[in-house]
Amino acid sequence: MEKETADQRKYSSIRFDTQDESAIMTDVLETVPYEYPGKDVEVEIPTAEFTSVCPWSGLPDFAEMKITLIPDQHLIEMKSLKYYLTSYRNVGIYQEHATRRILEELVQVAQPKYMKVEALWNPRGGLGTRVVAEYPGEEH
Repeated sequence: MEKETADQRKYSSIRFDTQDESAIMTDVLETVPYEYPGKDVEVEIPTAEFTSVCPWSGLPDFAEMKITLIPDQHLIEMKSLKYYLTSYRNVGIYQEHATRRILEELVQVAQPKYMKVEALWNPRGGLGTRVVAEYPGEEH
């Protein structure tokens, strides 16, 4: 039986269009007052639907993300968070950079006592990635 081989050269110049980081809609983020200042509560916001794209290939990167915070004066308004996270959908950004950027932008808006963003990125090519960013963070 003759072995059939595929011509892989046709894939070498394929690249899907990606947006740059200016497409991330930080300006939609809003907060609502936390009505119990001084009384700590831990808030967890999970999502299994976060997507961005690989800056090299334009192929999608999918992540389960969990945002954990202890508010001070403000909570993150959920609808604005959904729009913000969705704006990453076609942005070419490294997984580690996306996770860190999300933490920094949410901290800037909500000014929490504590926040952690955990992203479990789906494996591609056999490798998955778990990225954790915290505020305030420990110095390494």
